[in-house]
Amino acid sequence: MKLIHKAYKFRIYPNVEQKILLSKHFGACRFVYNRYLNERKESYLENKKTLNYYDNSASLTNLKKKEEFVWLKEVNSQSLQHSLRHLDVAYNKFFNKLSDFPVFKKRSNNQSFTIPQKFSIKSNKLHIPKLKTGIDINIHNQINGKMLFATVSKTPTDKYYVSITCEVNYEPFQKTGSAIGIDTGIKDLATLSNGVVYKNIKPLKVKIKRLKFKQRQLSKKVKGSNSRKKQRLLVAAHHEKVSNVRKDYLHKVSTDIVKNHDIICIEDLAVKNMVKNHKLAQSLNDVSLGMFYSMLGYKARNNDKTVVKIDRFFPSSKTCNNCNYVNQDLTLSIREWECPSCKELLDRDFNASKNILKQGLKKLSVLGTNSDNKQKRGEAFSLEKSLKPEASIPLG
Repeated sequence: MKLIHKAYKFRIYPNVEQKILLSKHFGACRFVYNRYLNERKESYLENKKTLNYYDNSASLTNLKKKEEFVWLKEVNSQSLQHSLRHLDVAYNKFFNKLSDFPVFKKRSNNQSFTIPQKFSIKSNKLHIPKLKTGIDINIHNQINGKMLFATVSKTPTDKYYVSITCEVNYEPFQKTGSAIGIDTGIKDLATLSNGVVYKNIKPLKVKIKRLKFKQRQLSKKVKGSNSRKKQRLLVAAHHEKVSNVRKDYLHKVSTDIVKNHDIICIEDLAVKNMVKNHKLAQSLNDVSLGMFYSMLGYKARNNDKTVVKIDRFFPSSKTCNNCNYVNQDLTLSIREWECPSCKELLDRDFNASKNILKQGLKKLSVLGTNSDNKQKRGEAFSLEKSLKPEASIPLG
């Protein structure tokens, strides 16, 4: 057993008065985030000084004392402080080269605010600071562990949710002694080196015709009219359904892979650069490789499994997994090719997944020289020796 953070998400049903107060929280937290993001940018451009969380927090305290910003006192002060925490985390991620530079929050996107403490759930009611009455909540799953914080959100379809993060005891998946290489793409979501193929269900492409029709209808509505608001909700609901189908499928695939394999070797793809190709952007966004890799990562960590990323410039598809011959003339349209050296008939994706597995195990075997890495390296060698033979499953 190990302690992990797990989120439980439930739908809530606020009344008219509660919706008004929630809207004030959304707006105030968005205002604080955007104001101090702009303040940090201006401070650096003008004075070459980088502000931190404590600078922003002190400034916010003084800001709330001013008459024109007295409305900030109508919302939970800890939620405002947590917006500054989110901003600080976003900055740190940027400087550590883990994400892009923070951007301003928009009212049209998902709205949310965090409640770090003093919230509770009693008699199917969510109680949060500044609300005199509880909000109706649909508890469809038992909440386990210690509740740490809650995040209230509103989707573009005007649905309200609360996500409660808890510290729970978790039993990781059993070790299987198996290592796998994964080649991802548009044609198939994932091709595994043991022959298993997870198809790309293409949720957006299936519903794109209907979505385009609804968007055309939206473009004809008068801005600010009730008719336009109703049509906007229809378009948002369509996007939400596509997104839910995609997330559900990615969760199932990623869980299945992590459950059945101890070492997962993948390519270190630059997904954001790939979507700059306007011919492939829609298809790449539909398959959502970035989300898939993210799911594999955190599920592997929770279950004590290992994800290895190989060099993105390694020619996994062009290299013969049998004799290591590199076919420089291989184009994206060629799905099968015969190796000129060993005459092996190769499936493009299956061949790539086998090469990714080899490179991943090779990378594990040459980990760093410190004591922790030596231990990991020893575990990698012992695991490589005890790997199960790859199943001879025909490609689907």
